[in-house]
Amino acid sequence: MNAIDKLIAGYHRFRSGYFLQHRQQFETLANQGQSPAVAVVGCCDSRVDPAIITDSPPGEMFVIRNVANLVPPCEGEGTWHGTSAALEFAVRGLKVQHIVVLGHARCGGIRALMTGENGTGERDRFISKWMEIAHRARETALSPTLELDFEQRLRLCEQEGVRTSLDNLLTFPWIRKRVESGQLALHGWYFDVATGELQALDGQSGRFQPL
Repeated sequence: MNAIDKLIAGYHRFRSGYFLQHRQQFETLANQGQSPAVAVVGCCDSRVDPAIITDSPPGEMFVIRNVANLVPPCEGEGTWHGTSAALEFAVRGLKVQHIVVLGHARCGGIRALMTGENGTGERDRFISKWMEIAHRARETALSPTLELDFEQRLRLCEQEGVRTSLDNLLTFPWIRKRVESGQLALHGWYFDVATGELQALDGQSGRFQPL
C-alpha cells in the first residue's frame, strides 16, 4: 500500500467511525460556522500536530502552520502574507481569546538556521528568507558566553524562536490593543517530540515549565 492509498484507507475509517460517532457535531459546525477560542501558530513539521497533542476535536482551534512556527513582524512590504492574514482573520474575524505559539524540539527549520544550511541559493531561497525572522533567536543561542553544547543551543534557539514570535505578535496593532484590554492572551508552548512533554513559558520566571 503506497502513501496515498494509506490516506484513502484512513479516510474511509474516519467516515465510517469517527464521523458517524460525531455526526451531529460536524453538522453543527457546518451550519453554524466556526467559533474557536484559541488560535495556534504551529510548525508544519509532520510530527507535531496541535490537535493530536491537545486531544482537541474539530472546531476547537484555529491552526496556522508554517516553517518553524514563526510569526513575522507587522509590515506592509511585499505581496503575500499568509501567516499575518490568518492571524488577522483569527483575531479580527473570529475574535479568538488566546493565541498559542507552539514550538517544538528537533525542529528542522531551526537546525538549518543554526548550522547555516538553510541556504542562499535558488533551492532554498524561500526558506532562507523566512528563517531571517528568527535571526535574533540564533544570535542568542550562539552567544559565546553560554556554556552549552550544540544540542542545548538548538533547544535554546527553538525556545527563543517562540519568544521572538510572541514579541512579533505585539507589533500588530489589533493584537496589541486586544491584549492590553484583556480580551486576548498570548502563550508560548514548547513540545518535546521524543518525550511527549509540553512546556509553557512562565511569565514570572521567563522559563519554560512543564504543564
